[in-house]
Amino acid sequence: MQGDGEVTGTALETSLRGTFEVHVRKSVRLKWPRAETPTHYIAMGLHEDLDEAARLAVRELVEFLVAEKKLSKDDAYMLCSLAASLRVTQAVDATKGIHAILEKAVFRQN
Repeated sequence: MQGDGEVTGTALETSLRGTFEVHVRKSVRLKWPRAETPTHYIAMGLHEDLDEAARLAVRELVEFLVAEKKLSKDDAYMLCSLAASLRVTQAVDATKGIHAILEKAVFRQN
């Protein structure tokens, strides 16, 4: 357990027992990890410079939207500017972390 943007070496850690479903997609080459929850798409950026970590996370989310949602790069950047959230996930170590998070609900049609 920790807040967004771990700021010291203090965090509450515990063991985890669960079931994970892993899909191997050999045709997909990722530069950085991505994640998906039932409600969000998540792209990650890690770098010593927090601004660069943010650029990497957004770039990865754009690449996801182009590849998986068939948006143009311009449309993907506009969507990220309008609807994505950036969260600092790592600030304590030399490598800083940013998650770019986009709600799946933006793709639902009424």
